[in-house]
Amino acid sequence: MEHTETRLEGGDHRKAGPFKGVWNRDTPTGGPPGGRSVASGGRAPRMKFLAQIPFVDLVGMELLFCEAGQAELALTLREELTNSWSVAHGGVTMTLLDVAMAHAARSPNQPGHPESPGVVTIEMKTSFLRAGLGRLTARGTLLHRTASLAFTEGTVFDEKGERVAHAT
Repeated sequence: MEHTETRLEGGDHRKAGPFKGVWNRDTPTGGPPGGRSVASGGRAPRMKFLAQIPFVDLVGMELLFCEAGQAELALTLREELTNSWSVAHGGVTMTLLDVAMAHAARSPNQPGHPESPGVVTIEMKTSFLRAGLGRLTARGTLLHRTASLAFTEGTVFDEKGERVAHAT
């Protein structure tokens, strides 16, 4: 199985459900711990991104959760972010995945890693499963970390909870 290798530098999400101690990456209904998940039909509060990324601001991504090897972002699709078929451009979907996985890799409160190191994606394999429409939510998960690499995966969901894309 392939996984993203991330080089470490310097040392309207519409559905949500209860977090049960393990991030539910198979469905978009599992929420983050601490009661910060979105009530059905509402929006999660925005968090400040770990690093200021001008492109992320330009596209309009929102950081909903980032802690202990998990991250969740959302983006409301706008016309200028679509392709000629009026669905999410593949680059937008891949950027959601990239940023979600990078934030999972550098998320705070990880045992043995008190600081959040900077990250750079060195490889990402993406599978597109269906067209992205409406509000998209990306979930990133840290799978394994070494002193210089982090292995992550991510999934983008549409507002109906259907998988749009998956990356490793």
